[in-house]
Amino acid sequence: MNRRILALSTVAAVSLSATLASPASAVTDGALDGEGHPHVGMIAFYAPDETGEVYRYRCTATLVAPDVLLTAAHCTLGTVGDTIVSFESVIAEQPPSGLPEADPATGFQGDQLDAQGRTWHAGTAHTPDSYSDFTDVKNWNDFAVVVLDEPIEDITPAAVAPVGYLDQFRQPTLNKTLFTTVGYGTEVRKPDEGPQAPTPMSYPIVRRVAIEPGQKLTPQILQVNGNGNDNRGTGGTCFGDSGGPTFKDGYVVAVTSYGYTSNCRYLDGLQRVDIAGAAEFLAAYGVSVG
Repeated sequence: MNRRILALSTVAAVSLSATLASPASAVTDGALDGEGHPHVGMIAFYAPDETGEVYRYRCTATLVAPDVLLTAAHCTLGTVGDTIVSFESVIAEQPPSGLPEADPATGFQGDQLDAQGRTWHAGTAHTPDSYSDFTDVKNWNDFAVVVLDEPIEDITPAAVAPVGYLDQFRQPTLNKTLFTTVGYGTEVRKPDEGPQAPTPMSYPIVRRVAIEPGQKLTPQILQVNGNGNDNRGTGGTCFGDSGGPTFKDGYVVAVTSYGYTSNCRYLDGLQRVDIAGAAEFLAAYGVSVG
């Protein structure tokens, strides 16, 4: 399994942990979201890799309270400086990335938030103590929050599902149930030149949406089919979609956690947030569920 996080300074995926999973990334296939999910934003941050070298990364997050973003824990662990967010649906069609410049030693700072005509909102990442860093499938807990320095006043937050909401979709219902996943992950397509194998691309950086049929449900994980060739759905997640929301009936029921393949066209692993541990963690930051 691959945990897919994309370093914005490189095309390659950079894993923050060489354990069970690889940081998830961008919605593959699917469609441009436009203003379909204005409460979903792209977050960027600096963090060290396994060698201690600090890189810039991107993930996806959802506004669930005026000053709180919900994302994946692997998008918050070891963050250097602030985490920043933009809710614009198009970040960059092509280079440059549109992000503020920052010293990797200090990361983003609250006074560096205007870049190329865009205002970024800054906040502090918080990772739950229960996060297992992909070492314990019974206590995966790949959810986290970013508390913003200032509340967002012009976007309505998304609602998080009540505890146990996904249990009603267990098999045999699950395979007939469709979920909506949103994120700023990389597009996967054939390169303009060279080998023509489908490859994750660094650009464009845009918000996409995909429909994914359910495949498996555990006490921690919702697994869905992210292959765009499945006639029940329209695509799946890839590098950069980590932390992005999966919706059902208007609720955020999960966040993108991991994927199985480097070309992002197979199964997607989503961390359930309709569980007691997530509800308790969110409550500590003033976020109610249901």
